[in-house]
Amino acid sequence: MSTKDNKGTAVITGASSGIGAVYADRLAGQGYDLVLVARRADRLQEVADRLSYAYGRKVDTIVADLSVDADLRRVEQAVATDDSVTLLINNAGVAGLETVADADADTAERMIKVNVIALTRLTHAVLPGLLARNRGGIINLAAVVAYGLA
Repeated sequence: MSTKDNKGTAVITGASSGIGAVYADRLAGQGYDLVLVARRADRLQEVADRLSYAYGRKVDTIVADLSVDADLRRVEQAVATDDSVTLLINNAGVAGLETVADADADTAERMIKVNVIALTRLTHAVLPGLLARNRGGIINLAAVVAYGLA
């Protein structure tokens, strides 16, 4: 972990592009080390390399599909045992253009696993450490499209 202006470590899911990558950039610039989580290894590594170079922060990556139980467990274990974690950004999400009523069961299950179950389990994984250190926060993001699915 870097020590210069260190605010701890921010864990960001869905960090390989979009809002997750922007959060990673801003937080590294504010003095956070990072643990970036996403499915696409190539894009994830590009973001990590760019931020490490630009800000001199420690940037770790975890390639994981949060709809896959084994991957989710790996991320949970990593963040639960990292005493430097001070911030969790639950940004990963799955959305479709169809309503939940029109989606097939597999698509609906994947949405629930990523958008609800992974968010809840990762929150439970980091919360004891945040409370014990009396420091930190959790930010949960959702897309506006989520409100029109039913």
